[in-house]
Amino acid sequence: MDPERCTGCGWCVAACRLHLLSLEPQGWRKHSVIHDQDSCTGCEKCEVRCLFNAIQVTRAMPPKPPSTNATCDPQQAPAVLS
Repeated sequence: MDPERCTGCGWCVAACRLHLLSLEPQGWRKHSVIHDQDSCTGCEKCEVRCLFNAIQVTRAMPPKPPSTNATCDPQQAPAVLS
């Protein structure tokens, strides 16, 4: 959500079938706010409905599958923990 572009019109709120968006006052203006972002399916209906380009839906990249030729040799493929 880009609060500078959001006019508080509410079109995105109406477009969200999961009811994850709402309008909340911020100062003297209303802005769209997403609640429970993890539940968002990324359908992009809110982004399409926004006339002011205030919403940009991005999807997290799925993790890459492990390599089929992975080895346990630390010299060839050192472990990385995060």
